[in-house]
Amino acid sequence: MRSPFDNLSKLQINKLFDLLGVHLYRYNKSEEVLPTIKNENIVCIVMEGSAQILYIEYNGNEILVENLYKDSVFGTNISGTNYDNCEIVAKSEMEVLVIDYNKLLDSRNLNHPYFNTFLRNLFDITSMKFKERNKRIRILEKKQIREKLLEYFEIEYNSNPSKAIYLPFSLKELADYIAVNRSAMFRELQRLKNDKLIEVNGRKITLLYKQSLFN
Repeated sequence: MRSPFDNLSKLQINKLFDLLGVHLYRYNKSEEVLPTIKNENIVCIVMEGSAQILYIEYNGNEILVENLYKDSVFGTNISGTNYDNCEIVAKSEMEVLVIDYNKLLDSRNLNHPYFNTFLRNLFDITSMKFKERNKRIRILEKKQIREKLLEYFEIEYNSNPSKAIYLPFSLKELADYIAVNRSAMFRELQRLKNDKLIEVNGRKITLLYKQSLFN
């Protein structure tokens, strides 16, 4: 994963923190992260641990919006967290670095080469996030669970052609990611296995319908 601090030395990172007046917050597992983020214009970086951005439906169902890991960047506008039914929940003990967005826009910062490097990294990461969001939209546009699963597998395959893909999360989290009922998704996975289209071994999904391409 690309880091916001790529190509920066520890000394430069410390200077950057001083320049931007950052704040570091710590959270325990299952604790809500930055509940005030809906009302603040901030940019956040996960320094340690992991979390999930969740959309809570009117009936209490949770839809996974985004997984956050070390070096993940998120924020009020970047991640669309400025809604009352959106929550960020720590999946482990974690540390979050918080930057006031307005301080990022201070033109005087451009006099410091280390800030320009950091800003380029942020732009690259944000661009990747929007590409990921577009990928998710392609999946969610599909109406049937099978269509959503096959679209997801196809996208992952195209990003790294191989008859086996490895999920970046659990099967339960996959159901949240494609916004379907978990039990219904597991039944559809079983049907895909019965139709000899895929094999499932934990997080490893073998695409049997692609197998002829590798023979």
